[in-house]
Amino acid sequence: MAYKPTIGLEIHAELKTKTKMFCVCLNDLNEKHPNVNICPICMGHPGTLPVANKGAIKMVLRAGLAVGGKLAGHTQFDRKNYFYPDLPKGYQISQYKLPLVEGGRMNSVKLTRIHLEEDTGRLIHQKDSTLVDFNRAGVPLMELVTEPVISSAEQARVFAQELRLLLKYLDVSDADMEKGQMRVEANISLAPADLETRFPSGNRVSKWSKLGTKVEVKNLNSFKAVEQAINYEIERQAERLNEGKEIKQETRGWDEKKQKTFSQRAKEEAHDYRYFPEPDIPPLKIGGEIEEFRELETTIPELPWNKRERLKVEYDLNDKNTEIFINDEKFADFFENTISEIKEEKPGVSNKKIVELVVNYLTSDLTGLMKEKSLNFDDILVTPENFADLMDMVLEGKISSRVAKDVLREMVEKGVEPNIFVQEKGLEQKGDKGFIVSVAQKAIKEKPDAVKDYQKGKETAVQFLVGIVMRETKGAANPQKAKEILEKLLKK
Repeated sequence: MAYKPTIGLEIHAELKTKTKMFCVCLNDLNEKHPNVNICPICMGHPGTLPVANKGAIKMVLRAGLAVGGKLAGHTQFDRKNYFYPDLPKGYQISQYKLPLVEGGRMNSVKLTRIHLEEDTGRLIHQKDSTLVDFNRAGVPLMELVTEPVISSAEQARVFAQELRLLLKYLDVSDADMEKGQMRVEANISLAPADLETRFPSGNRVSKWSKLGTKVEVKNLNSFKAVEQAINYEIERQAERLNEGKEIKQETRGWDEKKQKTFSQRAKEEAHDYRYFPEPDIPPLKIGGEIEEFRELETTIPELPWNKRERLKVEYDLNDKNTEIFINDEKFADFFENTISEIKEEKPGVSNKKIVELVVNYLTSDLTGLMKEKSLNFDDILVTPENFADLMDMVLEGKISSRVAKDVLREMVEKGVEPNIFVQEKGLEQKGDKGFIVSVAQKAIKEKPDAVKDYQKGKETAVQFLVGIVMRETKGAANPQKAKEILEKLLKK
């Protein structure tokens, strides 16, 4: 039988606040020493009173605005009761009935809600024991829940990637999955492909009941794992259904080494957590009449999906280069600032050629040097203005591409001004025929074997001699003119 998969995602992201969600302990995810950023509040000691972090609330509201969600006029925190060693209170402060954001849409996927809660501690498993580091306990954690409308593992992966971009653009989370700052949980179910025939519209059956039995795969910590785990689970469920076996509603984990999911525990329902309003935090009013919340919309930057379309239209970029810039805001800013600095109205040079040249040098030469030197755009010595000057010299034929690459290395390593450096070193491209002829004659005299190869019909020999000319002139000769002159001299 053919089956139709239905997928819903629950994605957690740790927020970039200075302090934790309900206390003044540092929110420092890079802290290497265990259990130093803790206090009686985040450790759940009796008699302590939590105070909500307003900055974290604003971050979630900004995310809600970005996806077109409905912001709550008032909200409250709830206690989610369960026991686990990394949960010091014996309950988690979360949100249940009154989330900060309801609805919205991103990447054509409908959203159910976005709410705020506190993170748990971190378990460190050793050979004969398990240790608990509570530095992460109490860190603000945003949870976004989609509707069960995703139809493939690839769509789920792309959605998670787009959300990570959004969180980085909003500067609310670094969303580094390797560091556990963003974790994905996938709810997957299978139903007969003729679902609409079996359950016509208007049928009063819960959305998950008619879509099949829901299985949750937890703590997927890479985009690759998201796609692989969902695909595996779809195949596993289909195989069981075809064998006449039932699907158990359960929570499963993902084994990266074995590339398969494994059973963890029976899936809990909401009533299992015994939610009730957090008695130590009063309900919060965040309506539009409060000025600091009313002005949040003005803090929303250009969103990644809008920027993607603008870059394609404005600069005629292909998909590959567009994604390179979209995935690194500082790289995109460097590119756009460079283009804006390049002198306008270059005779015979189209805007398309300018963009192609800049993109080529940025994505190959500059990024290659940055990787070699382990640099990023925060500490690089090259400015968009200087880079534009370098591109101007290439476009105007003042320097060859070989010289441009050498100058760029000097710019990266020493922060030199390209115009001044080229002038001081005498690197300007020389088109003077007499100068090139003299160097070409010298190359022919010193390389008789290359001359013989050319006379035998080996065209590559002339390119070898061009290389000699370029080396002798330190790249200052025009390579095309050098080739033309060499060919004339060799035919005599």
